[in-house]
Amino acid sequence: MISALSRFIFLICVALIVAFITLYNWGAQWAIFASVLLISIPLVYSYINLARLQKAIQTDSVESMSLPSGFWEEVLFRLQRLVKSLKQRMRSIEQQHDRFIEAFQASPNGILMLDENDQIEWCNAIAERFFGLNFKRDVLQRINFLIRRPEFIQYINKHNFEEPLLLERMGPNGSLSLLLQLFPFGNQRHLLLVQNVTDLQKTDAMRRDFVANVSHEMRTPITVLMGFLETVQTLDLEKSQRDQYFDMMMSQAQRMKSLVEDLLTLANLEANSLPAATNGVNVETLMALLRNDAEALSKGKHSFSFKVLDPSFLLGDEREILSAFSNLVSNAIRYTPDTGAIDVTWRLNADGQGEFSVTDSGPGIASEHISRLTERFYRVDRSRSRDTGGTGLGLAIVKHIASRHQAQLIIESTPGKGSTFILRFPKERIAP
Repeated sequence: MISALSRFIFLICVALIVAFITLYNWGAQWAIFASVLLISIPLVYSYINLARLQKAIQTDSVESMSLPSGFWEEVLFRLQRLVKSLKQRMRSIEQQHDRFIEAFQASPNGILMLDENDQIEWCNAIAERFFGLNFKRDVLQRINFLIRRPEFIQYINKHNFEEPLLLERMGPNGSLSLLLQLFPFGNQRHLLLVQNVTDLQKTDAMRRDFVANVSHEMRTPITVLMGFLETVQTLDLEKSQRDQYFDMMMSQAQRMKSLVEDLLTLANLEANSLPAATNGVNVETLMALLRNDAEALSKGKHSFSFKVLDPSFLLGDEREILSAFSNLVSNAIRYTPDTGAIDVTWRLNADGQGEFSVTDSGPGIASEHISRLTERFYRVDRSRSRDTGGTGLGLAIVKHIASRHQAQLIIESTPGKGSTFILRFPKERIAP
């Protein structure tokens, strides 16, 4: 203020001096004209600067406009600094806001922000997909108008949000199970979090089925054993008949032992999802072991062909690879009628991938069963599987071993013509 007042007083003094000089030399009219002209010069200069400032404001370029001289230089310099500071703060707030939005959008959970009237203020893309919403269309719509499930409306109206709510058959295809919970925040607002628990629900269902299947599989041999034991204890049997019962009990005990061993193997495989080791395994040695085991299991009832077309080493866990190969061969033996033929082959395909294939001349498998063969305890023919001593876990074990070795399990079958099971290993797992 002092600087501006000083300049104003200086300008008045100059105008008075010029007026006196002009009055003395040219008269009163020229004195008035000279004074007005002198005073109008800063006014015009100020108007020009105001016009430049107005244009800069309209084009949002205040901080980049050139500074004039004099009093306006200080004014515009301070204005520019203020505008730059405000814009920087706005950019910082916008960046922070954008980061929050990006974080919410990246969340695997659905997020909806509701106002005091339960109207949608914002939601992320996951929430849109879960409930079939469109934010631009549905903004400020009441949530209970868009999600009209009775249990959800009751949950909203009760205002008791300590426990979450499970909604099933949700999503575009009605295949999702969603866990919802409302959290109060701010001024009577609510945050609705939505978690997709479909996989958890399926896992829980699989766990229940697994327990039921294990109980069922164990109950049958235990019942048989108890029956035979009761018979041996209560009846006076001949030695040959008693030996026959003991053989049957041994068979059932062996079946339970195989089931427990397969369950432990499967549990260990499921607990270890890391890639298998890369130890060199001689395929020719594996094939020799497989042939011995196959002939012992078959007891001369089948004809075998074991061929190694491309001698090589398979990089992996020898115990797991032998288990997978053995399961495929033993399955072929169990499901191939007597006098049937089984071909076991190892070769490298045109892409350098290793292929272990087992082809049988059995009854084949209908196409509707193929996709489910690797499920635990899934059997195409339950009675035949039990008769041949199968546990229903062999192909599930093969699938997990294949996954640990980055291999593919391929099943090809034609009813009445037999089946082919192929384990295809990537070329990175093959060594000459």
